Amino acid sequence: MAAMDLDAYSAAHRQEWDRLDALGKQRFFSGPEADELIDRYQAGATQLSAIKTTAGSTLVGDRLSVSLSRARLRFTGASANVLSSVPRFFVLALPAALYRVRWVTLAVAVATVVIATLYAVWIAGNPQVLANLGTDAQLKQYVEDDFVAYYSNNPAASFAGQVWTNNAWIAAQCVAFGISGVWVPYIIVTNAQGVGQAAGVMFAYGKGDVFFEYILPHGMLELTAVFVAAAAGLRIFWAWVAPGPRTRGQALAEKGRALFTIAIGLVIVLFVSGLVEGFVTPAPWPWAVKMIIGGGALAAFLTYMCWWGGRAYRSGERGDLAEFEAGAKRIVAG
Repeated sequence: MAAMDLDAYSAAHRQEWDRLDALGKQRFFSGPEADELIDRYQAGATQLSAIKTTAGSTLVGDRLSVSLSRARLRFTGASANVLSSVPRFFVLALPAALYRVRWVTLAVAVATVVIATLYAVWIAGNPQVLANLGTDAQLKQYVEDDFVAYYSNNPAASFAGQVWTNNAWIAAQCVAFGISGVWVPYIIVTNAQGVGQAAGVMFAYGKGDVFFEYILPHGMLELTAVFVAAAAGLRIFWAWVAPGPRTRGQALAEKGRALFTIAIGLVIVLFVSGLVEGFVTPAPWPWAVKMIIGGGALAAFLTYMCWWGGRAYRSGERGDLAEFEAGAKRIVAG
């Protein structure tokens, strides 16, 4: 494109570029204006490509590039206050991402309960296995003192923080190392064995009621959070095994973005379960009160995951951090 051709091309499209520039400087848009912004951005991008292809770097092209960058910031929302997106994250992305792993979470929960139950029955019903875990005096010490004392040996706030950090680390490992296909099953089996072993010893010495009294208040929410983390890790592994029409890299990137949303959410869920374990589980309150608090926390989480998450998912949200702003209007509209 010669110099006169570039001048003529610029003159022919000057009004379009001026309008694009004006729209890019606006902060608020009506529906038609938002559509116009996207249309003019697409047209401007095509025109800039033509200019660069035929004339290289030019002042006209540089000015158009600035207008396009400003327009792109408007419809991607990158210039918005980050804090304004936080409510949308919790209303859309997180519940939708949790909803997407609901069935895998249920499968992990069932597998854990089955393994833990078999392990507990095996220990409680087999004196030789029980003897391998310690002497009679050691096991009685565990049943009568250590099991309960574990929840009150340290200050409640310190203990809650320690529990939160440990569980959040386990959940992060499930998501981060899920692609290996080995780590998540290892965590599931190890976790189930730990619970089953404690239950087996407690039941063998007639303290099954104490086991449930000190495990259930915080364990209902805590274990559910671990199940969700394990489900997220398994979904990442499956995206690698069966990517469908996408490349494995594309499938992993897509699942990874959505499941990173879950990792963020579980930090908060595990913080709540840590507070319950630190302040409620060891409290000298009636068992029913502890169960109401723990059961209420679990019910709130499951409602958020299944009911609200289903609503967000059906509105078109998929739990991707890059998508949740686009779904905000859809779910508010119901």
